[in-house]
Amino acid sequence: MTETCIKDIDDIEDIVSASDVTPNERYSARKHVTTRNRKSKRKTDNLNGVKDIHLDSIVPGTQSIFVKTWGCSHNNSDSEYMAGQLATYGYSITEDKLSADLWLLNSCTVKNPAEDHFRNEIKKAQELNKHLVLAGCVPQGQPRAGYLQGLSVIGVQQIDRVVEVVEETLKGHSVRLFGQKKLSGRKTGGASLSLPKIRKNPLIEIIAINTGCLNQCTYCKTKHARGELGSYHPDDIVARAQQSFQEGVVELWLTSEDTGAYGRDIGVSLPELLWRLVDTIPDGARLRLGMTNPPYILEHLEDIAKILNHPSVYSFLHVPVQSASDSVLMDMKREYCIADFKHVVEFLKKRVPDITIATDIICGFPTETDEDFEETMQLVEEYKFPSLFINQFFPRPGTPAAKLRRIHPQEVKRRTKKLSELFQSYRPYDHKLGEFQKVLVTEVSHDKQYYVAHNKCYDQVLVPKTEELMGKLVEVKIVDTGKHYMKGVLARDARIARPDGVPPPLRHGEVSGSDILTAGCDTNTSISGPLWKYVAVIAVMVVVLSRLCYLIGLKLAQ
Repeated sequence: MTETCIKDIDDIEDIVSASDVTPNERYSARKHVTTRNRKSKRKTDNLNGVKDIHLDSIVPGTQSIFVKTWGCSHNNSDSEYMAGQLATYGYSITEDKLSADLWLLNSCTVKNPAEDHFRNEIKKAQELNKHLVLAGCVPQGQPRAGYLQGLSVIGVQQIDRVVEVVEETLKGHSVRLFGQKKLSGRKTGGASLSLPKIRKNPLIEIIAINTGCLNQCTYCKTKHARGELGSYHPDDIVARAQQSFQEGVVELWLTSEDTGAYGRDIGVSLPELLWRLVDTIPDGARLRLGMTNPPYILEHLEDIAKILNHPSVYSFLHVPVQSASDSVLMDMKREYCIADFKHVVEFLKKRVPDITIATDIICGFPTETDEDFEETMQLVEEYKFPSLFINQFFPRPGTPAAKLRRIHPQEVKRRTKKLSELFQSYRPYDHKLGEFQKVLVTEVSHDKQYYVAHNKCYDQVLVPKTEELMGKLVEVKIVDTGKHYMKGVLARDARIARPDGVPPPLRHGEVSGSDILTAGCDTNTSISGPLWKYVAVIAVMVVVLSRLCYLIGLKLAQ
C-alpha cells in the first residue's frame, strides 16, 4: 500500500466508494423487509409412525446373560463373582444360551482341548448373532490371538468391572480391559473378595486366596495369564469366610494357582491363614485346602499335618508330581526332585491317618524317555493314589516346552493308556466296606440318582437322594464300593444335623453379598435388580412419549 493511501485511511470503515449505500439509506430500508418463518427440514408427515422413531441407546440391566466357565475352581469363583455383579445391577443370569442376549465365556489356557472348546463356543455365538464378552486366562495370556480381535475382553484382575464391559458391549462397542490390581505399588490378589456373587452351589464357597505363581514351569501358560504371585490379606479372606457361613455355606474351598505359595509376597504364611480360618468354621462344616506344589509346602509340613488333622478340615491334599523322573522335572523347571515329593507324601501319611493325596501326571513331555516313564509307573504302583489326574502333554504357544521336539503322538497315547490301565487296576476303597462314617452332603451326582457326600478324608460317598440330607452332617454305613466312590445308607438311629449356627443356604441363583451394595439404605426405597428394571422401562416410555408429543406439536403448528 502506498504512503498516500495510508495517510487518507484512518480506519477500516474508510474503505468505501462514492457509489456505496450510506448508513442512513441502509437503516431506512428496514421497514420494507418482510420476515418469514423458516420451514423445518425435519420429517413431520408421518405421525402414525412411532415406528419411525429410532433410539440409539439401550437400557442397561434389562438383558439376559449366559455364563459358561472352563477350567479350575479359581475360574469358577471368578464366574460366580461376575454373575453376582451382573445380577445385582439388574441383568438376568440364564442357563438358556439360545434366549440370552449376551454370552460371557470364561476360558482356561492349561490345555489345548479347553481352548478349542472356548474357540468353538465363540463361533457358535457369532453364528447366532449373540453379543460376546470373553474372560479368563486365554485372552489374558494371548490378547493378540486372531479369533479374539474385535471382541470385548475383560482381564482376570478386572472382573469387578464386568458390568461396564457388558453394558458397552450391548451398545455395540468392543471393549478390551486388562491391567493389574495394585496396592502401594504391589500386585494384589485381584478384585475385592467382598463383591456380590452367585454361587454355583449355594452350599460351597470358593475363595481364591492368591493368584499367580512364583515359578514358571516350561510347559505351562498360566503364568502368562495370572502373572506373578499376588496374595489377599488374611483379614479379607477370613471376613469372606465368615460371611459365607452366615449365608448357609457348609463347605469352604481355598483355591489358587498354588496355595502353598500364599503370603510370601505380603509377609505371612499359609499356616497362619489356615489357623485363623479354622477358628471361624462352625462345628460340622468343612474346609478343603487347594492344590499346592511340593517346593512351597516342605517348610510347613508340621503345621499342615496338624491342620489336616483338625476335625473341621478335610484330610486331603492335592500335590501335583507331573513326573517321577528328576531329569524330566528339571526340564519342566519344577524346582523339586522326586525325593522331595516322596518326603511330603510319607510325612503326611505318617501323621494324618487315612489322608487322601491326589496328584497329577503329564505323559509324553518332550524329553521323557522310556526309562523316565517307567519311573513314573513305579511311583503310581508304590503309592496307588486314589485320585490321579492323567494328562497328555500339549504344547502351549509361547512356552519353552512348545519349542522342543515332540514325542510321536502315538507313543504319547500309548504311555497315557498304559498309565491309565495301571490306575484302573486297583480299588482304593474296598477295605472300607462295612465302615460307619460321618459324611457332609453337599452335591447331586452326575446321573441325578444320588446325593454326593464326603467323609473326613474327602472320599466321595453316594447317599440316598433324600431332600432332608442336603447340607447336613450324617452317619452312614458303607454298603458298596467302586473305583471312584463308596455308597452309604443311613446308619440306624443316625442323627441328621446342620452344622452349628449355620442357617439354610441361599436359593439357587440368589445373590450373595448384595447387601454390601445397599448397606445403610432403606430396603423399601433402595433399587434392587427387579425394581431397576421397572424404572428403566418407565424411562423408555417417557422418552418415547416425549418424542411423540414433540412430533404432534410440530404437525399442529403447521
